[in-house]
Amino acid sequence: MSGTDSMVTLQERLVNLVNQLNMPILETSMIISRWTNRLHMQLQEHSTDIPTNLSTQWPIEVESQDSELNFDLDRALSLVDRDRMDILDTLIRVTLEEEQMLLSDALGVMRAWEQLVRTQLAKATGPGQLFSPTDIPDDF
Repeated sequence: MSGTDSMVTLQERLVNLVNQLNMPILETSMIISRWTNRLHMQLQEHSTDIPTNLSTQWPIEVESQDSELNFDLDRALSLVDRDRMDILDTLIRVTLEEEQMLLSDALGVMRAWEQLVRTQLAKATGPGQLFSPTDIPDDF
């Protein structure tokens, strides 16, 4: 399969699973962050010249929000559904292996997801919104 086809396959599987499991933004962001960091480190091991769009987070455009800054992050993290997160993690791993994706292609997909979840996290004004379902735009 070509790189583009593999990226589309990964994207479609991610969208379908996140929607099917109604995954909260916090859980989605944790798995996306894990894979973005893992793929970036692997790419660094193989190349010293990584394009900027892969080596750094993509910018987000969000107006500052008033937020409830006093909440227990450890408590919020204790409420995540580890099984649901494992399913998403496994889907990514299996797709990367099955499609034999290039690290750069996989990281590109993860950077787009990272931008999406960072934008949604930045818009959260309280701990409850961290558990709102990940909102995937139609054109994503």
